[in-house]
Amino acid sequence: MHLSKAVVPTEHAGRYLQQLCKHWSHKFSVDFDPLKGRVPFSDTAEVTLAADGATLTMTLSVADPSQQERMQHVIDDHLKRFAFREELDIVWTD
Repeated sequence: MHLSKAVVPTEHAGRYLQQLCKHWSHKFSVDFDPLKGRVPFSDTAEVTLAADGATLTMTLSVADPSQQERMQHVIDDHLKRFAFREELDIVWTD
């Protein structure tokens, strides 16, 4: 598996984690609580989320490295829609 991680500074990490998980729970078998979540997009790609008072940490795991950039973009796009009231700095690292 290929891992990448984004640590996003925000005071609303728990809210965004829950919004993302609830949104994706309509399509995937999502598991979450206010501080952590897991979204299995497929057998070969998943994101885990962790929230604290200052950051939302997202860890993406993909089997095929060619999926990585596309999945990062999907996650970023959804997060930015929920966080439209603030400008988020989302930087993925391997």
